[in-house]
Amino acid sequence: MSEQKKGILFAMGAYFMWGIVPLYWKQIDHVGSMEILVGRVIWSFVFTALFILIIRQYKETISDIKILWKNKKNFILLFIASVVVSINWGIFIWAVNNNHLLQASLGYYINPLISVLFGLIFFKEKISKATTVAVLIAAVGVGYQAFLGGTIPWVSLALALSFASYGVIKKKIPLDATRGLAIETLFILPIAIISYIYLMQTTEIAFMHIDWKTNLFLIGSGIVTAIPLIFFAKGAQKIPLYLMGFIQFLSPTISLLLGIFLYKEPFTTTEFVTFLCIWLAVFIFSASKVHEARKQHIAYAKSV
Repeated sequence: MSEQKKGILFAMGAYFMWGIVPLYWKQIDHVGSMEILVGRVIWSFVFTALFILIIRQYKETISDIKILWKNKKNFILLFIASVVVSINWGIFIWAVNNNHLLQASLGYYINPLISVLFGLIFFKEKISKATTVAVLIAAVGVGYQAFLGGTIPWVSLALALSFASYGVIKKKIPLDATRGLAIETLFILPIAIISYIYLMQTTEIAFMHIDWKTNLFLIGSGIVTAIPLIFFAKGAQKIPLYLMGFIQFLSPTISLLLGIFLYKEPFTTTEFVTFLCIWLAVFIFSASKVHEARKQHIAYAKSV
């Protein structure tokens, strides 16, 4: 099997798992979203740290931490990244377990377009006419829901903005995905532990107080977080970005279908028009990226 085919399989595996993860969170929707989130941070660190030990990259991880400590700016930026991605996780868990899966899906459709705008703002990246049109159409879709539908899709916008912000910070600090996740969860680990102690003091927590199934699902949240990220890292190393851009829409599409057909969330004319605009924007955006990639390939072939 060629490296590119392996990359496609890894990428599809990552986005497929991210697409069906709502099925996992629904199994523990009787647990508070905050407890799920802090448990996810703690168990993600445990399993990622174990994985690093298994693949013998603990020396590299320690070296990464030392390099970060010497560069205080990057150290602070990675801490901010860990907070931002934790907020993103928390919003997604809350959305799934409070029947807002369609809004979560919409957020991850919008995310690549927000990322393009952030690239323009923070990295002075060029934006094509087609991408500009795609962003404007997406804005029309969100505006339609906000003004004519009467509801601002704050869950969608919060997910898209938080993940795009996370991407901007991560781009400034290139780290191996697995080691980076371990360091990020290490940074946020003290806050998660303090939050868990606070929950134990103020509310009735679920872990070790309901049943073995709940305990296993809470512990397994670390694995559910780590495996797709590892698959994603392997896929990203083997396939071009435009191909990864196509595959990433697999995740919100699966979540959308789950929300409509399995969990029977309302899909009214308002939602239909909003998603129609987003789908059109995604199509224009993706087609333009493929066209750009082909032009670059032809230009490279001529220069060789």
